[in-house]
Amino acid sequence: MEAILGILIAALLSQNFILVKFYGICPFMGVSKKIDTALGMGVAVTFVMALASAACWAVDVFMLQPLNLGYMQTVSFILVIASLVQVVEMFLKKFVPALYKALGVFLPLITTNCAVLGVVLVNAQNGYHVADAWQFLLSVVNGAAGGLGFTLAIVLFASVRERVDKAEPPECFKGFPIALITAGLLALAFMGFSGLKIF
Repeated sequence: MEAILGILIAALLSQNFILVKFYGICPFMGVSKKIDTALGMGVAVTFVMALASAACWAVDVFMLQPLNLGYMQTVSFILVIASLVQVVEMFLKKFVPALYKALGVFLPLITTNCAVLGVVLVNAQNGYHVADAWQFLLSVVNGAAGGLGFTLAIVLFASVRERVDKAEPPECFKGFPIALITAGLLALAFMGFSGLKIF
């Protein structure tokens, strides 16, 4: 249980994929203008990260490792992630069309979101890709927790951006420059958790 709690706290705070590792910056900057859109993107990414962690674990353990095809890991993982994103895209288009339209081009970009690919590669590097139920659980927990960390970061950033948009910064800072400054300050705040010792 301590391992799961440690993974959760690390993925949310001290090893946040966006604000500490700087993975997934493209949707972070693009879909963070409104809280509801940011939350929808975060939920979609969390879902894809958890499913991708499970599916990539199975592909690696039952196909790549027995056939000594470890060098095909990245390509295989990208194909698995692309398939999962297509399923999520079809689901949102059918059942949540407003969110599908709000996410626009950023929904298919989850396929190339380095945070999603990053979490499955981190799972492999951390040794979670072993034919063991506990390692499978840790892999899925790390994927889901990474997605929750992504959601936390993008929703926090969206809430700050909504407030900043109502303020009157100097002309040279309006728009994208103030967003970059805000993202940098938020990243600095999260880097304060880097020395956090869980147990």
